[in-house]
Amino acid sequence: MSFRTLRWILWSAVTVLFMLLGTVTGLIVLQGSSQPTSTAALSSGVADVGGEFSLVDHNGQRRTWSDFRGKPVALFFGFTNCPDVCPTTLGELSVLLDDLGPQGDDLQVLLISGDPERDTPERLNEYLQSFDPRIVGLTGSEEEVEEAFSAFKAYRAIVPLENGDYTVDHSAGVYLFDREGGFFGTLDTHESNEVRLQKIERLLAI
Repeated sequence: MSFRTLRWILWSAVTVLFMLLGTVTGLIVLQGSSQPTSTAALSSGVADVGGEFSLVDHNGQRRTWSDFRGKPVALFFGFTNCPDVCPTTLGELSVLLDDLGPQGDDLQVLLISGDPERDTPERLNEYLQSFDPRIVGLTGSEEEVEEAFSAFKAYRAIVPLENGDYTVDHSAGVYLFDREGGFFGTLDTHESNEVRLQKIERLLAI
């Protein structure tokens, strides 16, 4: 067998292999795309994130998701015993509100607690004294909090500690919503303040 013939056989085998891989990949993609998707997400092309909730704010008032229509929303999930991510994020959001100047009054910043057992309205009120006074803290019963996390596709898990205490793992990003409650995007923990400010300004301009 000549070298040219051997090389032709090898190239043919490689071509067939890539064709098979392409077929398998296509089947996987088609199978994934056949999963049910909400009508709203299909019609708008925007992720189906967000939904009605009923929680109590840090002043003891019952609030629903519908109450926050009319102004854009920056929504964060956390808890008052969080050692680092939560106070850092709330501090950064406070800086953003200040940097926005008068526009900051048009942005609603919400903290939904993932620790309803410890985070009573009174505890949230005390905790939020360290941040911008426009930030609203929300809590509720275990069932109400779980429904809120589920509606916003947020992660939450109670993690026992060795000393008998516990902590809460949760989604760390900030969710952005337009004036009608439509999902706009997120603020990532690794973004610069400048990038975050630009996102918020675009959101407020809608």
